[in-house]
Amino acid sequence: MPGWADGPGLVSITRRAEELSIVCLDGRVPADVRAERGWRALEVQGPIAFQEVGVLHALTGPLARAAVSVFALATFDTDLVLVREETLARAVEALRAAGHQVEDEG
Repeated sequence: MPGWADGPGLVSITRRAEELSIVCLDGRVPADVRAERGWRALEVQGPIAFQEVGVLHALTGPLARAAVSVFALATFDTDLVLVREETLARAVEALRAAGHQVEDEG
């Protein structure tokens, strides 16, 4: 893991033979590193049992209908849905309309 990625907050690292993908706070990524910036994370309150079915679908369905693009991550305990900063308000509105409780934690 590059030193710039380490620190508090969300850090997710996925490695394949062809790439190393790191999700972390925008401010940590050096300017010369290829990056997609401007995403906000919506975290599902967990832990979520592995037997639970359709959790991600329950979130991405309303977001798709609201034309909100998503980037999904999963950890052992929970799921995260990342949305573009400019679509965050629309995403929150769509999730609330679908009956989800969305809390603002800054």
